[in-house]
Amino acid sequence: MVKNHLSRLNAPKSWPIQRKGIKFVTKPSPGLHSLRTSIPLSLVLIKLLKVARTNKEVKKILNDGNILINGKTIRKDKSYSVGVMDLITIPLVNQTYRILYDRKGKFAVLPLDAKEKDLRAVKIVCKTIVKKNKMQLNYSNGINTFVDKDAYETGDTLLLAKDNSIKEHLKFEKGATIYLTGGRKVGRVCTLEDVKENNIVLKSEGELFETTKRHAFVVGKLTMLH
Repeated sequence: MVKNHLSRLNAPKSWPIQRKGIKFVTKPSPGLHSLRTSIPLSLVLIKLLKVARTNKEVKKILNDGNILINGKTIRKDKSYSVGVMDLITIPLVNQTYRILYDRKGKFAVLPLDAKEKDLRAVKIVCKTIVKKNKMQLNYSNGINTFVDKDAYETGDTLLLAKDNSIKEHLKFEKGATIYLTGGRKVGRVCTLEDVKENNIVLKSEGELFETTKRHAFVVGKLTMLH
């Protein structure tokens, strides 16, 4: 039992759970996100979307094929791990949500309108040249794709459609709108003021501050939590 569960006391602080009570909580299955940056689907349905109260109800919803991840994949594993910028769709009510962090660093969901419900934001974390001089882009959510033209840089964000085609390219550059996925200012939407060797200078609500580059996610005009 223990290998499929995680002690509440050892669960990531980003999970919206009480630390006291039942000793164990569902542990995310190994997947595209690390334990630190993910949350199991069961907790999303119970704590964030509040469409279920127990794991038994979660299993019923999932087994009926009522949950889509990132627009097209039906998931039936309650332990399936989801992370920031993943999309969760409930076809029965025709509603899609984006997984984000709130300003306390807790996972939260944002309901999306028709313009954004099919757009998935991925950050380029690495580029690799493979056979036949093809460029492979590795994304923050663990997936990768090949491109013919090397028009992208590490740190840029791509907005992908359901078929993983690139709809928009958001550059990591001065003036870009940044969403913070970590650090003391997690959950804030900022403007990129300056790029240093390892850190960046941001402005939010009239305040200038510095943080590490790895926390920066370019979001452009995408709707974020406030």
